[in-house]
Amino acid sequence: MAHGVTTAPVQGDPKTLLGRLNRRGFRLLHLADAGLLMGTAVLIMLVRFGLTWPDYTVEAYLGSFAVTTVVFQLGLYFAGLYEREPRLGSPALLPRVGRAVLGAGGAVALLNLAATGAARELGFTTQRALPMPITNLVVLMLVGTVLLALDRRMAMRGRSRREGPPRAVLLGTDDDLALADAHIDPDRDGLVVVARVGDRAALEAAVATHDPTDVLVLSHDLLEQVHPEPITTLTNRGITVLQRVGALETMYGLQRIREVGGLPFVLLRNRWLPGSRRRFKRLLDLTYTLVAAPVWLPLLGLVAAYQLVAAGRPLLFRQVRVGAGGEPFEMVKFRTMRVGAEEDGRAVLASVGDDRIIPACRWVRARRLDELPQLFNVLRGEMSLVGPRPERPELTAGFERELPAYRQRHEVPPGLTGLAQVNGRYHTDASYKLGYDLQYLANWSAVQDLELLVRTVGVLLRRDG
Repeated sequence: MAHGVTTAPVQGDPKTLLGRLNRRGFRLLHLADAGLLMGTAVLIMLVRFGLTWPDYTVEAYLGSFAVTTVVFQLGLYFAGLYEREPRLGSPALLPRVGRAVLGAGGAVALLNLAATGAARELGFTTQRALPMPITNLVVLMLVGTVLLALDRRMAMRGRSRREGPPRAVLLGTDDDLALADAHIDPDRDGLVVVARVGDRAALEAAVATHDPTDVLVLSHDLLEQVHPEPITTLTNRGITVLQRVGALETMYGLQRIREVGGLPFVLLRNRWLPGSRRRFKRLLDLTYTLVAAPVWLPLLGLVAAYQLVAAGRPLLFRQVRVGAGGEPFEMVKFRTMRVGAEEDGRAVLASVGDDRIIPACRWVRARRLDELPQLFNVLRGEMSLVGPRPERPELTAGFERELPAYRQRHEVPPGLTGLAQVNGRYHTDASYKLGYDLQYLANWSAVQDLELLVRTVGVLLRRDG
């Protein structure tokens, strides 16, 4: 069992220097990656050209290598490759690193083209703003992928030496527990089973007694006993929770399967996006909003002028909504309902043919043009361009009582548009919208956000109410 197993202080432990640095987002892996990338870039030049580097000074080359290193590390960061990974069933590193490096290499090439073009427009005659030969960049991407993956493999082994093997509690029926015992080999899988339990109460007792690193839910029927609690509490404590999947679950089209002891599992999480991905999403929001400002600012002015004529004053409607982390914020939009639409103070969802809507403003609402002022909420970080739509606190409280997973939609800032808005309408039932929202979070990517923004424009151009 687990007797005699010792563990090192967990990441972020304020009692250690490394722990304090980890809490601020710094990892030794950052330094190791920087050294590998810079060293490899210099080595490639030495192999190709020896000690005499052509066309540019050594300082210029080293500067370009430093910029390339920073871009590569940003690519790794936004791909989540500096996040603390669960130790059981970790996905293959090489493909993940390869995708991040490929994107970073493309970004370096585009940056070089843009910087060189800008330099020439300013009258400089330099051949390239970043003297990184294309051949060198390609070789750096290929060699760097392998070295960066090995770097992470070594970091994972060091973590295992410090913390000991993973300690797992198995939750399942007698038959499923027996099946797991037949598959899991402690020596081969590097896993110590500290307890075998059959219900939620026994699971909570085992966690308190054995302090496991992982919980393996073996029986699908028991999932309802532990979701959303104690799964949320366990994951907040850093305990990984995995659910075994069978033939029935694979019909759902699951793609992120993990292997433990020869058995397929999926990771159960109370947070879909790690900090690096949320920051990347925020960066995209700012970029898209500022780049599109020459389009939406004049449109905002035209709609404002129309609304003043059609609806009069007050022009704007401000309302408290629930944002990221369940925190309230004041959302702003053009007023399309008559003044005093909720005189009794009760929150009422909009409906088809709602008589509170000013007739001349129905098309503005149907085209979602009343939402344009929320772009300022996006710039302030209170909202995102894409995400679950924000609801009022009164309605949210009711949804959370009826739908246990509703709180998960607050993981990211609420969106100006979202998967539910592209596929539904104002009157779509909250439970259906929640399904869309959680699907969006589970499959988030920068490409998906861009796709939903484009689809939103198409939907609004076709929509008549």
